[in-house]
Amino acid sequence: MEKWYLMTTVVLIGLTVRWTVSLNSYSGAGKPPMFGDYEAQRHWQEITFNLPIKQWYFNSTDNNLLYWGLDYPPLTAYHSLLCAYVAKVINPDWIALHTSRGYESQAHKLFMRATVLIADLLIYIPAVVLYCCCLKEMSTKKKVANALCILLYPGLILIDYGHFQDRYNSVSLGFALWGVLGVSCHWDLLGSLAFCLAINYKQMELYHSLPFFCFLLGKCFKKGLKGKGFVLLVKLACTVVASFVLCWLPFVTEKEQTLQVLRRLFPVDRGLFEDKVANIWCSLSVFLKIKNILPRHTQIKISFCFTFLSLLPACIKLILQPSPKGFRYTLVTCALSFFLFSFQVHEKSILLVSLPVCLVLNEIPFMSTWFLLVSTFSMLPLLLKDDLLMPTVVTVVAFFIACATSFSIFEKTSEEELQLKSFSVSVRKYLPCFTFLPRVIQRLFLMSAITMVLLTLMTVTLDPPQKFPDLFPVLVCFVSCLKFLFFLVYFNIIIMWDSKSGRNQKKTD
Repeated sequence: MEKWYLMTTVVLIGLTVRWTVSLNSYSGAGKPPMFGDYEAQRHWQEITFNLPIKQWYFNSTDNNLLYWGLDYPPLTAYHSLLCAYVAKVINPDWIALHTSRGYESQAHKLFMRATVLIADLLIYIPAVVLYCCCLKEMSTKKKVANALCILLYPGLILIDYGHFQDRYNSVSLGFALWGVLGVSCHWDLLGSLAFCLAINYKQMELYHSLPFFCFLLGKCFKKGLKGKGFVLLVKLACTVVASFVLCWLPFVTEKEQTLQVLRRLFPVDRGLFEDKVANIWCSLSVFLKIKNILPRHTQIKISFCFTFLSLLPACIKLILQPSPKGFRYTLVTCALSFFLFSFQVHEKSILLVSLPVCLVLNEIPFMSTWFLLVSTFSMLPLLLKDDLLMPTVVTVVAFFIACATSFSIFEKTSEEELQLKSFSVSVRKYLPCFTFLPRVIQRLFLMSAITMVLLTLMTVTLDPPQKFPDLFPVLVCFVSCLKFLFFLVYFNIIIMWDSKSGRNQKKTD
């Protein structure tokens, strides 16, 4: 009884923080003619409500695709349609065809914020609470503290409730988390269904697809492909196909309809990356303008090769040795590989890495907290553009205090607690003096924190040189990218040097 009382309190705290952030500005507020992501979501409600379903993804006089055209999978469109029906009841002007463009009012802002909060309450927050309750070898208070830290993660709150991300990240991430719960608790078909819903809500969930595929395939191999494993494989295949067919049913009756939706979902013409994103290609462009030097098809091939090679070792190990712990860490490395090396990456895609990092927060609290702070910092240029400096500072400080007090993170920096014991032992066979790794990591964290604080202060207080107007956003992205590369190496080391002694780690059964 005490656990549920405490969990309810934690949820209320999470909701209060979310709603408080929502009182601030949002993307594109008062900035015609395109406005921003807030207007994109409103416009999608306008289009899905007023036009036949077969016209949602096609350019026409009533649906100008250059003005926030629908470019996300069918479930996003259905969600927009559902919200539009509610908006129609409250105020039809909010979704009137053509005349509602750029509509802004306090009442409408309240409605839009409420749609995000309700989605959070129905999908993401219950998944977080259940995940934390299923953690093994943890006291009730630790489970509650873990839930509090995850729900206070500032990156997701600031994007969904501040910036007003037009994709409702909490929905796709919530479905993905339900999928993680399902396959980790041997509810493989339900887990697969949940993850299919995540992909059909936001195609960027493909960042998580390979770990799901490899983990489930490894389970089938383990059961034996001539027996129960084959039966499971067939059931999984049927579940995936059936869920995709149901989601895409209105769009698969005609070939051109299907192709047009796919063209909208994967717009390669947008280029290698967008805005200032903390990945390899944006960072390299400071020194080498890859976008201008190489043809697009070559850029796609190079990004594919780098992405595939960087995630391959972890995926192979997950197939050969499937385990819930390996699955969680492979989710981290695969999503991070996609973010760093893949084609057409947004700065907000780092949230797809942050979710699985939240899932290992109880296992490696020091490194997870560090990563989640860096992930929020990497979106600083976007957040400042939307006048979200104060909410950013307050939520980041609150999250850091929650993690530091809940997990005593600065006391969890030994080789064992960083999960680097096996790696260090292996290295010491050839280099006996290799005992300084924890101290190095502590110093790197200190340097990282100082760098983030200084860059934030410089960005908000200093004017950049006229010759380099984007100096501070570029520095933020470049520094964040270097840190993400470090984390990619770190998480891969944990995966590749994981041993049987890891059985006493806290995990979801």
